[in-house]
Amino acid sequence: MTARGFGLAAAVSHEVIRAAASACEALGYRTFWVNDTPDGDGLAALAAAASVTSRIALGVGVLPLSRWTPERIAERVRELDLPMERLRLGIGSGAGRGALERVRQGAQVLRTVLSCELVVAALGPRMCRLAGEVADAVLFNWLTPEFVDRSTEWVRAGAEAAGRSLPQRYAYVRVALGQAALPRLEDEAARYERFPGYREHFQRMGVPARATAIAVERAEDLSAALAPWEERLDETVVRAVTANDRLDEVLALVEAAAPDGQLGSGGQGVS
Repeated sequence: MTARGFGLAAAVSHEVIRAAASACEALGYRTFWVNDTPDGDGLAALAAAASVTSRIALGVGVLPLSRWTPERIAERVRELDLPMERLRLGIGSGAGRGALERVRQGAQVLRTVLSCELVVAALGPRMCRLAGEVADAVLFNWLTPEFVDRSTEWVRAGAEAAGRSLPQRYAYVRVALGQAALPRLEDEAARYERFPGYREHFQRMGVPARATAIAVERAEDLSAALAPWEERLDETVVRAVTANDRLDEVLALVEAAAPDGQLGSGGQGVS
C-alpha cells in the first residue's frame, strides 16, 4: 500500500504545526507537508516542524515561482537550516504567462544549489510531462482517483522522452472529519473553482472540486475512503480541513488517519 503523509496550510499557527508534526512522526506517517500560502510562509512552517522531529520527511507544497525566485528559495532554505536529507521541496508555476519555462528554469537552478528531493506540482498534461522530465516527484492536487491514472501517463511520457524512470507520485487529498468541518471544505472547494487553472482542471476531469475530496463522519471510515487513491499513488497526503484549525481538531484528524490502522483499531494515540 502507498505511504501516507499529512498536510496543513502554512498559515496555521506554529504551535499547531509543531504538535501535528511530532504526532505524525510518532504515528508512522512518511511525510509532514505544509502548503505555502500568501499569508503563510511554507518554509518557516516547515522549520517549525523540523525543530520537533528527527525522522519524518518534510514537504512544502508548493512554492509558486511567480512569487518565490529559485535564488530566494535556496537562500531561505539555508537561513532556516532545513535538513536536506528530509526535505521535499515542492515548486509550482504560480500565476502568469510562461509557466512551463518558469518551472523548467527554476528546477534547473535549484538542482545546482540544493541537494534535496525536488517536487513539481502539476495539473494538466504539459506540466505533468515536464514533471516527468525534470522532477524527483510530482505532486497532484484536487483530483479523482481515476484521474491519477491519466495524469500518471502524462508524467510517464515526459520521463520516457527524457530517458528517466517514472518520478514518485504524490497527491493532496482534502479530508474533513465530522459535520463541523464540512462548511470549511465546501468553501475551499468553491474558492479553488474560481482560479482559472483549477477551473480548467475540474472541467478536464468533468467533476466539481468537491468530488475530489473526502468527508467522513467516523474515524474508522477514513482508511476505506482513502483506498482508491492509495491504490494508485506512491504517497497519499491527507490534507487536513478542519473547522477552525484548532490543535484538538488537527490532532483528532492526525490520529484518525494514522497509517496502518494504529488509531481506530485500539491504538493509544499521542499525548
